[in-house]
Amino acid sequence: MSSHWERLDESLRPSVTASVAAYERALPELKRVTSEMESLVRDVMEDAQDKPLFVTSRTKTVESFREKASRMVVPEPGAAPALQFPDPLRNLTDMVGVRVITTLPGENANVANLIKRRRNIFDCRGDREKDIGSIESGTYGYSSRHLILRSIQNAVVRSYQEALDPEAKASGSYFFECQIRTIFAHAWSEIEHDIRFKAQDPRAWSPYFDRQFTATAAMLETVESAFSELHERYETVTSYWDAEGEGGESLTPNRIKAVWQTLLPHVDRKADDDWGWAAELVHAHGLTQTIDLAALLQPDIISHVRKALDHRYSPGPDRLLDDLLLWQFGQSHIDLTAEEASAEQTPRRDSLQRRHQQMQRYRTSMGF
Repeated sequence: MSSHWERLDESLRPSVTASVAAYERALPELKRVTSEMESLVRDVMEDAQDKPLFVTSRTKTVESFREKASRMVVPEPGAAPALQFPDPLRNLTDMVGVRVITTLPGENANVANLIKRRRNIFDCRGDREKDIGSIESGTYGYSSRHLILRSIQNAVVRSYQEALDPEAKASGSYFFECQIRTIFAHAWSEIEHDIRFKAQDPRAWSPYFDRQFTATAAMLETVESAFSELHERYETVTSYWDAEGEGGESLTPNRIKAVWQTLLPHVDRKADDDWGWAAELVHAHGLTQTIDLAALLQPDIISHVRKALDHRYSPGPDRLLDDLLLWQFGQSHIDLTAEEASAEQTPRRDSLQRRHQQMQRYRTSMGF
């Protein structure tokens, strides 16, 4: 496939050539603008709660500028050839590009909002989610938040504008693009761009490349979703240990259910089951706050209980919680939650006593 420059109508070549020459002359100053915009964005990111992985930037190369400046619009029948960007030095907003690379998709919106709030530095003139591939189209690709920003009375921009056109008034305002995307989207798009758009020979292409890009984009979307879920679960679990916050929440049946399903999703009951039984058990020992349950459901404690009782089948939440409380409180758990020892029938007490003895033997064997 030939380039836009190669397909450019001869009548338009002088205009594009003149724009390219002007761009090349002003390029050193434009690179200073790029560094300035990156520095300003970095300063804004200092206020971010979740710091981005890194901020980078690039200035469009002369070759890339010429290629984009050579794009033509599809002409009406009988109309003369025309450029898509008649004045590329003013029409193009991506000659300077800043990229903010985040860890997870949820951070993109926070970064965008932080930048847009700094109205004394930037004027946001465009904000869109750029999806190459979407749910609506049934396709996959990278997702990126694109902001079109305008600098405000910037001295470095004025120097560039004076170099570009000494006779025009330098305003210090300049449009540039800021892309915000995750590290996964960044890696995918960089590789895809290098192969698809920077190939040494445009003819060196195969439909299988498209298939592979689509497949890897789908996999990365799945990975991002998994990491986002993991991060949310981590934040939730961490909050359980905040005695002044979530950790201080009362252990109602619904709260116990939510905490249990977060910490032990693999040991669950039916969604519509009543967890009132669990509240009764924990309250019997004075465990009334979320942090108390989090402390009880520790992996090392669960492992010891499983080994001590050598469960033939994986226990459900009711049995496991009962066993954990028995491990933690011993005879006290039996006396507080089982039938009176003098009762005619004592099936629960008998079962708890047997399990308690197994635990005692295990503790002895382990040197506890």
